[in-house]
Amino acid sequence: MNIKGLDALAKHFPELNSASGRLKLAGIALGFFALTTVYFLISDQIPTWTIDSEIVIFALGFLLLSRAYTQKKIFVERYKENAYQHAALRFIFPGISVIFAAIVHIAYMDDINKMRFTQGIFPTLMHILGWYWLVVGAFLWVRSALTLGLDKLAFLYIYHPEDGRMSDAAIYKILRHPVYAGAMRVGLGLALLNTGIFALSFIPFLPLGFFGWTRLMEEKELIERFPSYIEYRKRTPAFWVKPQAIGSFWRFIFTGN
Repeated sequence: MNIKGLDALAKHFPELNSASGRLKLAGIALGFFALTTVYFLISDQIPTWTIDSEIVIFALGFLLLSRAYTQKKIFVERYKENAYQHAALRFIFPGISVIFAAIVHIAYMDDINKMRFTQGIFPTLMHILGWYWLVVGAFLWVRSALTLGLDKLAFLYIYHPEDGRMSDAAIYKILRHPVYAGAMRVGLGLALLNTGIFALSFIPFLPLGFFGWTRLMEEKELIERFPSYIEYRKRTPAFWVKPQAIGSFWRFIFTGN
C-alpha cells in the first residue's frame, strides 16, 4: 500500500524501512496512549480531578509537540542528520499519542460521576448531534490526513523544510487546518454523546487548545517558510468553513476533491 509521504518520512527515519522498526514506533505510540489512558482511569476515581486532568493532559500533549520546535537548534547541533528521528521519538510521537488519548477520554470521562443529562428531549438531541459531529469529524480527519501525507502529519518539515511543500488540495482553500478541524469535531461529538457535565464543560477548551497551538507554534513556522501565508491566513478560516464554502466542504468529505 502506497501511503502518501511515507517515503519522505522514511528517508529521515530509517526505522520505518523495516517491519520491526515500524512495530517499535507503533509500540511507542500505543505505549504513551495506554499510559495516558491508565492515568485518566485512575484520576477519574476522584471526580474533582476529572476535568482538571483532561485540561492538563491535553495541554501536556501540545507541550510535548512544542519541544520539537523549541529544541530544534540543540538537536540539530547534537544529532546532525538524525535530529528529526530523536525529536520524533522524544516529543512528536508521544505528544500526538497523548492528545489522541485526551480526545478519546472525552467519551468516558463522566462514567464515574454519572452527572449526565437524562431527562427530557436534551439527551436525544445531544446524541443526534453527537453522532453527526463524530462521523463528520472522523471522515474529515481521515480525508485530510490522506491528503496531507504522513510526512506532514509527523512534522517532518520542522527539521527538513527542504522536503516541505505547499498543498494545493481543495480543502486548503476553505480550511487552514482540516486535520485539527476533524479532531475538534470528533471531540465535540464524543462530548455530546457522553452527555456528561465534565465532557460538555471541556468543549470550549478544544478550540482554545488547537488555536493556541497553531498560532504559537505551527503558523509561526509556516510564516517563516512561506511569507504569503500571512495573507492566506487572513482569508481562510482555521477550523470552521464560511457559509459560502459549505458545498466545497461536503464535496471534499464525499470525494476527497
